[in-house]
Amino acid sequence: MLSLNYTRIVRSARALLHPHWLLTKRESVYKAVTCSARCITTSLPLKDTWHSSRSLKALGKGRSYHSNLLLRYYSTGQVELNCWKCKQPLDQSPAFFCMSCKVVQPPEEGTSYFKIMDCDCTFTLDTQKLQKRYLQLQRSLHPDNFSHKSVKEQEYSETHSALVNKAYRTLLKPLSRGLYMLELKGISIEEGTDSGADPEFLMELMEINEALHGARTSEQANEIGKDAKGKLADLTKEIDAALLKGELQAAKALLAQMKYYANIEEKVKEKLSELM
Repeated sequence: MLSLNYTRIVRSARALLHPHWLLTKRESVYKAVTCSARCITTSLPLKDTWHSSRSLKALGKGRSYHSNLLLRYYSTGQVELNCWKCKQPLDQSPAFFCMSCKVVQPPEEGTSYFKIMDCDCTFTLDTQKLQKRYLQLQRSLHPDNFSHKSVKEQEYSETHSALVNKAYRTLLKPLSRGLYMLELKGISIEEGTDSGADPEFLMELMEINEALHGARTSEQANEIGKDAKGKLADLTKEIDAALLKGELQAAKALLAQMKYYANIEEKVKEKLSELM
């Protein structure tokens, strides 16, 4: 009987999760070997995302470009990179522009989102600095700035802009940030991992979900949302402490809990919209 009840708890708890909270595989680097760019996916860590020519069409330009991108590799100790146009050495990494001729450069493979956004690789990063960096990069890399440039420069700007967008969205929220930090260490939280969760925790989630479903006033829904926000604040502190100590499995378990409470917080917003 206990086993049956536990199975029911697990299945019910899974219903709390929204697909947006599942850790998805990251797309691979923008790679071209023929006349058109293709986007491939990979589950390996330390691979960031660059979008293909389909992103250009999404901007409403309706044009198809021939791709002439080459992968560039960067790591400490490798031969320095040179500008694709003037051939001068690039002084920074990632190098978005050549300091000599000011031309936009192709993306570098293996550059973490933290490095792209010029942020410390920490769970409690400075979100104001992150937002400032995001606005700075988007102002300089936005494809509209390259509408009269060469096709190659248009492609590079589009690729960088999409990458910056994804890096910003990933690092902005504690949940996605923590999941990404674990991914950099080769650890992911896959669907179905709730089977090892504490039955008491799963029962608590069921009760919260039932209370939210039965809420008839905005006050009742807001109270549930307030409790969820408090839980998320506590989990943020615990996750930060675990990551600082290098306790990755503990951080993984705490992030799994954060995923549930973050989903509850979103459900509260939906409930409030229904009650208005």
